[in-house]
Amino acid sequence: MPTPAVLPGVRPLRDRGQESGRTRGGILWLGLLGCMVVLLMLVGMSLAIGTRQIPLDEVWHAMVNPTGTENDFVVRQLRVPRTVLAVLVGAGMALAGALMQALSRNPLADPGLLGVNFGAGLGVVLAIAVFGVTSLQGYVWFSLAGAALATVAVYALGSVGRAGPNPVRLVLAGAAIGAVAAGVTSAIVLTDLAVFNGIRSWSVGALAGRDAAVLWQVAPFLIVGIGTGLAMANSLNALGLGDETAKALGAKVQRIRVAGIVAVTLLCGAGTAAVGPISFVGLVVPHFARTFTGPNYRWLIPYSLVLGPIFMLAADVIGRVLVRPSELEVAVVLAAIGAPFFVYIARRPRLSEL
Repeated sequence: MPTPAVLPGVRPLRDRGQESGRTRGGILWLGLLGCMVVLLMLVGMSLAIGTRQIPLDEVWHAMVNPTGTENDFVVRQLRVPRTVLAVLVGAGMALAGALMQALSRNPLADPGLLGVNFGAGLGVVLAIAVFGVTSLQGYVWFSLAGAALATVAVYALGSVGRAGPNPVRLVLAGAAIGAVAAGVTSAIVLTDLAVFNGIRSWSVGALAGRDAAVLWQVAPFLIVGIGTGLAMANSLNALGLGDETAKALGAKVQRIRVAGIVAVTLLCGAGTAAVGPISFVGLVVPHFARTFTGPNYRWLIPYSLVLGPIFMLAADVIGRVLVRPSELEVAVVLAAIGAPFFVYIARRPRLSEL
């Protein structure tokens, strides 16, 4: 067959499409780099701003050449663990939200949709009420256990029947398990004053008072969960086309869904244990990232992993500044920022596009 003639000065459509794709990829890389710069700036602000204002040159000195001053102690022992924890938890919650929206094909999904956060919270309450655990270090294991049990229960209920698990069944099972866990938690807290006093500071959702010991306990779970989510990006693109189409393309749908739920369990269980219940990060950040990346999870996941810490650190810094010398807990600031954005998302005409 003869090669079609090409008019002088007119490029073939295939070449133009490839060039457009390269241009789009370059813009996304630049956007991701810009987000990383913003993240580094917020890390510096988190280390410098607080009840004690520390100049950036002294922050740098405390990091690279500490001499044992009080500022060195504040930066290295208090603010560095808090900042790193904010970065990891922010990235983990944002990634968990993106995974939940992909797995359930529900644009309003967040880590609480499958009852994972409620299960983690119930684990913490039982740790205090039954086993007398009083430290954040002890909460971690009970929170992870609660999150894991909630996930297993949801997946078991969602798999009943010949058709096996599907997004609608998983969401309904998650709502049921979450309601039960929340009810049991409330019953224990309201009838046991010791539990109420023990869980009061944790239940608000805060980064203050979290030291390096807490960070080192939850970091491995968060890192494994983040790595699992990153490895799933291409598979999630296939899953977004529907189960039958994904199977036709060679994707192992059930394996993808199980891996995603395991990642969400690790991320939510560890994050909730460390800082308490955190709302809106898992919902808001993936939607905000999607305005730049579209529905392509190969870009959406990296953007969520950077924008999540930005969102968390910005809320933490704002909370330190607004009511100085005291501070607002990060969950309160996140709710104030996230609630209006949630209303905006719910009113968008193209809400269903993932």
